[in-house]
Amino acid sequence: MSWRERERLFYWGSALAIIPALAFLPAFVALVFHPAIPHATVYAAFLFPILAIAEFFGVFKLVRGCVARPFDLLTFLSFGALFVLLVIATYTGVFLAALAQRM
Repeated sequence: MSWRERERLFYWGSALAIIPALAFLPAFVALVFHPAIPHATVYAAFLFPILAIAEFFGVFKLVRGCVARPFDLLTFLSFGALFVLLVIATYTGVFLAALAQRM
């Protein structure tokens, strides 16, 4: 795999993995816990599968870039993006548990 292909995998993978992960918690609170807009469940039914699909493809691209043979800067950056994704998933789980306890 060439440098350009791995670079493209990193750029698309990090954007497709981190942005939906950051958008999940505010969207979940706004559309499921405290729906403030009309037809919030319809929006949630369309938004969450889109977020899940984008997240899957983003993680898939990051992993493909992370396991490439020569360990270099792109491999390290892909691993760092996966680590950031792990941190986001952890705080999302903590906040969802705290919100569930309040309900």
